[in-house]
Amino acid sequence: MQCAMIASTRAPVTVRPASAPRSRVVVRCASEQINPDIQKDSAKVATIMKTSEFEKKGVFCRCWRSGTFPMCDGSHMKHNKATGDNVGPLIIDKSE
Repeated sequence: MQCAMIASTRAPVTVRPASAPRSRVVVRCASEQINPDIQKDSAKVATIMKTSEFEKKGVFCRCWRSGTFPMCDGSHMKHNKATGDNVGPLIIDKSE
């Protein structure tokens, strides 16, 4: 299996102030897919939800491992522990 190395000079998105942009190197094998099994028969997975569909906030999966996709079920915690990753959900808060 051949792997490609992709270098990025952009700093990761953080909620804390970054003192300086950090460089990072991501190594991903060409055959490695981030989506293990969600809607694999579709050319692209895209979900549209109206904010009226949830009461106060919507918590959406970004790890592709949720059993309730597109909603988060906490599966990222197991993924992070197994891989050392730091992925978490997208949270949309409707409160004013």
